[in-house]
Amino acid sequence: MVTTSTKKKKRLTAQDAKKAKLYARFGKEVVSAVKKGGSSSVSNTVLAALFEKAKELDIPRDIIDRNIKRASEKDQESYIEKFYEVYGYGGAGMIVQVLTDKIKRSVAVVREVVKDYGGKMADSGSIMFKFKRARVVSIKATDVDKDQLLAVALDAGADDIIEPSIDEDDSEDDSERHYKVVSSMDNYTTILTKLREEGIPFETDSGFELIPLTPIEVDDEAMDLNKVLMSKLLELDDVDAVYTDQK
Repeated sequence: MVTTSTKKKKRLTAQDAKKAKLYARFGKEVVSAVKKGGSSSVSNTVLAALFEKAKELDIPRDIIDRNIKRASEKDQESYIEKFYEVYGYGGAGMIVQVLTDKIKRSVAVVREVVKDYGGKMADSGSIMFKFKRARVVSIKATDVDKDQLLAVALDAGADDIIEPSIDEDDSEDDSERHYKVVSSMDNYTTILTKLREEGIPFETDSGFELIPLTPIEVDDEAMDLNKVLMSKLLELDDVDAVYTDQK
């Protein structure tokens, strides 16, 4: 039996892990920006953009300062973004997003986890074509009326609103179920502004998300096995996000 306190602890752990991933990735972006253009946000336009992004994502200033300092360390290399494609269970595909300063290390640890938990590495391009890159705003299902959100988001030019799925294991507590408002890169700020005006609380993405073009259904066993595989991949320091086309 799952108690309310256990559910709350699970939610807090998930929220903390998500925030830690966001901060870690942002720190890597700062290091790379400084490595390429210097530590002044006046002359380094990429770093200046990260300062603005930090405000949008509510990232503490000390994350920036700490990583500007880290970029000056002699043995610190710049980070490179990589995407690894994986076949999961039941025909589901996964995209593993990595920002790494050691490509050989990152591919080795990803391969190891995929092998240990029953997945299979895919050739480049085998899975990626099933996704599109978009900006995404998440809104807790408990924080908004569905009809209100649809009216506000569509009026602001959203491309799509993805309704939250229902987890049968946690059906009594929907505080972690989210609507996802999908938009183009250009229209993202407009949607955030409109949501603020309407007093609807939201969570921003970390720059973009990969949205499946045609989500697929898998059986319960495959779904559980895919969840474990994704969870183990997300435990890796180099991995920033894992996307799947599983419904």
